[in-house]
Amino acid sequence: MLGNYIILALFIAVLLGIACWEMFRTKTTGDFLLGGKTLGPWILAVSYGTTYFSAVVFIGFAGQFGWSSGFGGVWVGLMNALVGGTLAWLVLGRRTRHMTHNLNTMTMPEFFSARYGSTHMRWLTACVIFVFLIPYSASVFAGLGYLFKQVFNLTMPQVLTLICVVTGFYVFLGGYKAAARIDFFQGVIMFFGTLLMVYFVLEFAKKTLDVSSFTAVIDGVKQSFADHARNAGQEGATPFDSVKPIPGFILWSVVFMTSVGAWGLPQMVHKYYAIKDESQIFRGAIITTIFALVIGGSAYFCGAFSHLLPADLLSEKMGGNFDSNALVPIMLIRALPPALMLIILLLVLSASMSTLSSLVLVSSSAVSIDLYKGFLAKGKSEKHYLWVMRILSTAFIMVSWVIAMYNPSWIVALMSLSWGAIAGTFLAPYLYGLYWRGTTKAGAYAGMLTGFLTMNGIYWYRYFAIAPAAAKGFAPVAATIAIIVPFFVVPAVSFVSRKLPSEIVEKAFAADLPKAE
Repeated sequence: MLGNYIILALFIAVLLGIACWEMFRTKTTGDFLLGGKTLGPWILAVSYGTTYFSAVVFIGFAGQFGWSSGFGGVWVGLMNALVGGTLAWLVLGRRTRHMTHNLNTMTMPEFFSARYGSTHMRWLTACVIFVFLIPYSASVFAGLGYLFKQVFNLTMPQVLTLICVVTGFYVFLGGYKAAARIDFFQGVIMFFGTLLMVYFVLEFAKKTLDVSSFTAVIDGVKQSFADHARNAGQEGATPFDSVKPIPGFILWSVVFMTSVGAWGLPQMVHKYYAIKDESQIFRGAIITTIFALVIGGSAYFCGAFSHLLPADLLSEKMGGNFDSNALVPIMLIRALPPALMLIILLLVLSASMSTLSSLVLVSSSAVSIDLYKGFLAKGKSEKHYLWVMRILSTAFIMVSWVIAMYNPSWIVALMSLSWGAIAGTFLAPYLYGLYWRGTTKAGAYAGMLTGFLTMNGIYWYRYFAIAPAAAKGFAPVAATIAIIVPFFVVPAVSFVSRKLPSEIVEKAFAADLPKAE
């Protein structure tokens, strides 16, 4: 156990060392938020991937959907890589970099304000980002807490406080450049640690099933899932030895929400703002795809193997109360040797801290740049705004810590609420704004309002009118509906509303930038 603590301490020391080094090179809000646009495709692509996948995927989604859909959950990881990775970079990368350069914007609220000529849109979108990224951040904290509790026998408050302090410290010091370089370091651990995890989980399955071939292992897991599904509803069956398979429309709503919805999340879009050269985009897409296929596909693949765990073991470890978020930690501790278990812990820690750092930067900038600098305190020095952003980063983490302490079992629901509210509000106006000159301010407003009200209307109606569990289970479907509906609303309203002044449109769609600057 002492060795585990020493390795963890060394890992954290490396992160903080990078942050301290970058602190002396971070002089402006542009440095803090975009890294001065000096980072190469490898760092940007891996940073994108580590932001995409966190403890919510490894612990929450992999456990819940591995248990309720078997290998069907692998579709989520596959589509995350192809749609949320490859297609997103190719469709959004160049246009986002080009238009944000033309409009001289560093944040999504700034982009909406400049693209649609509306100052009110800036503070409205900033508020949505800050408020709804907090529960997402809390879900990341909570997911990581489950694994730490199993490996180090720490309490949830101890785990959350440790993560909170370390993440807050390196973001406070170094900003985006420090976070991106740390993401790359953590991404290497994630990539190779995930491959090792798959190997040892397969070895665990071979021993449990007493088979030797990969095909036999897959067949055995499928059979175990079928047995658990058959036990559901039978007399004496418990949640530990039975499963009610998830409906197909729920699974595919998760696929859509996590793949297409990622296109409208500011912490993901923010990566395109920092692209140094448009020639990096294709390389970034390839690197992201490979990284996402390994990380996402492996996480959901391993989640299905939880069906090989004995019911009595699950009941003992969960204290008699079934919790799908605990499935993967229990399985990994049983399947992996202690030394590798520590590597997997660092893998999940890396994924989570990378995601958290991006969430913190985007959320703090929404308040410090889009609200404070944009409306409340204009004309201050860059140093002043830089310190405001650092202070707000700390505040954001503290609020997320409080929510994570309150109800960590709602990991997937918290993430779905956040993704649905934010992507539903932003994706259609953002995508139309990049590609269609005819998008109007009224159309953008209508799309934002429709997406926001759809997600929150469905979610909270089911929460209060039916039951909290009804909102929890239906959250991915609500998110999917909230993302789709605005794509019909934006053009419909734009066709009948006042067009934007030509100077705004021409500035946004000005001639292409040179490939290198």
